[in-house]
Amino acid sequence: MKGLLVKDFELVKVQKNFFIIIIIVALGILILGDNVTMPIGFLTFIMSLFTLSTISYDEFDNGNAFLFTLPITRQSYVLEKYGFGLILGVGAWFCITAVSMIVILIKQSMLPMDLLMMSCMFLPFTLFLQAFMIPFQIEFGSEKGRIAILGMFGLIFIVGILIKQVAESIFHIDLLYLLDHLPQLDMSIIIVSMIFIAMILLWISSRISIAVMNKKEF
Repeated sequence: MKGLLVKDFELVKVQKNFFIIIIIVALGILILGDNVTMPIGFLTFIMSLFTLSTISYDEFDNGNAFLFTLPITRQSYVLEKYGFGLILGVGAWFCITAVSMIVILIKQSMLPMDLLMMSCMFLPFTLFLQAFMIPFQIEFGSEKGRIAILGMFGLIFIVGILIKQVAESIFHIDLLYLLDHLPQLDMSIIIVSMIFIAMILLWISSRISIAVMNKKEF
C-alpha cells in the first residue's frame, strides 16, 4: 500500500500547478472576503476528490492491466484510494482551518470556537461524498462514472421531493416545520454523530468497492 500512496502523491506533483491555483483562490477568498468558512469547504472537497482523478489515471490506456502485475492485491488498491482521499481531505481541512483561525484572530471577525464548529461540519460531508463517489468511479470508470454520479444525485433529489409531497398531501405532515422544531441539540454532539455515521458509510462503501474491483477484468 505504501507504494500505491507514493504513486498517487507523484501524480499530485504532476498536477502541482492546478493545486497552486486552487490554494491561491481559497486564500484569496479567505483573506479578501467576508465568508471565512466557504474556503474551508471549497479546498477540503477539491483536495479529497482528487482520488477520483487518480483512479482515472490508473485506468488510462488500460493501465490497470499493468498495475496489477505488481505485487498488490485489489483489496489493498481500493483501501489505498480511500486512505489517500482521507489524507488529502483531512490534511487540507486541517491546514485551511488553521489559516482561517489566524485570519479571524487578525480581523477579529468571529470567535475561534464558532469557526471550529462550523469548520467541523465539513468533515462528515467530505466523508459522505467519498463514500458515495468512489464506488461509482471504480465501477463505471471516468466518463460513465460522472454520468452515473449525476444521475444518482438527480434521483436522490427527485426522491426527496416525492417524500415531501407525499408527507404533505397524504399524511398532512410539514417536514420543514418538524425540522425547525426539533429539540435543540449541542452542536458538538451533532458533529460527532455525523462523523460516526459517515465513517460507517465509508466502511460500507469500501466493502462495495472491493467487491466491484474483485469482479473487474483487465
